[in-house]
Amino acid sequence: MRKFAALLAGVAAAALVMSTAHAQTVLKASHQFPGGKGDPRDEMVQIIAKEVKAANVGLEIQVYPGASLFKPNDQWNAMVGGQLDISAFPLDYASGKVGAFSATLMPGLVRNHERAARLNASPFMKDIKAKIDQAGVIVLADAWLAGAVASKKGCIRKPEDIKGQKIRSAGPTFAAMWQAAGASVVNIPSNEVYNALQTGVADATDTSSGSFVSFRVYEQVKCITAPGENALWFMYEPVLMSKKNFDALTKPQQEALIKAGKKSEAYFNGESKKLDDTMVETFKKNNVEVITLTPAEYDAWVKTAKESSYKQFATDVPDGQKLIDAALAVK
Repeated sequence: MRKFAALLAGVAAAALVMSTAHAQTVLKASHQFPGGKGDPRDEMVQIIAKEVKAANVGLEIQVYPGASLFKPNDQWNAMVGGQLDISAFPLDYASGKVGAFSATLMPGLVRNHERAARLNASPFMKDIKAKIDQAGVIVLADAWLAGAVASKKGCIRKPEDIKGQKIRSAGPTFAAMWQAAGASVVNIPSNEVYNALQTGVADATDTSSGSFVSFRVYEQVKCITAPGENALWFMYEPVLMSKKNFDALTKPQQEALIKAGKKSEAYFNGESKKLDDTMVETFKKNNVEVITLTPAEYDAWVKTAKESSYKQFATDVPDGQKLIDAALAVK
């Protein structure tokens, strides 16, 4: 009888071990970008999912692309509250909650990919990441995307070229600059740009190079101002995670996520400039005129931005001027 009882106890213990070994914590990752079509922002999240699964720490990530789980602007609150685990997220979308985040989509603050890489290790980004953390979210992988402006009416070279046009703007700092140049602003996320241009709700748009291709904007515009060496538009679009949900994981699971995030970031660093090249090639192939800003044209836009976006940001955000100065101090 004792042998039988011992045998039963052994079987139960073995079953518990097997059950624990096969127990999976399932995380949900959401973003607004197309899935399965080579968009590097989706790929960043897929890499994290794949690496975490391979780490065999009882963690799995389900990816919901194309705004299929949460609407773009709802993802931040969902991460803060713990309803969403992970998102590839344009940080400026949360600037209504944390005003300082608008510094990560500020006209003329980055200018080119080499400077964006230097910004990541700067006191400026240390401050931004501290604010992300304080809000209840953490960064798994950094990503800076260059962007462009395109119009159905013609090329946007100088501030006067946008006058009278209805432009979709990705965030408040660009909106302030476009308005200062005489445009009216349409507030919609990037996944709604195509329809807005098609129906006449918007005449022009700014967005990232990746989104210009992923959302087929080349079918709706006549001319695009590509980043080149004088890019007005750069946006911080990291992979983020709910701090509350990260803290609830085991240490091996946390370590697997951090390691996967580094791999995802390294992948994106190799892809970011290619996004611009792919955009230029795609738009030319579709008979859209492609231009870049000269240094003088770039300076004219920065002057307009300083009189509008920079000034407004420094007034509205308690440490706004300090953040602008910190970003501009990066050589």
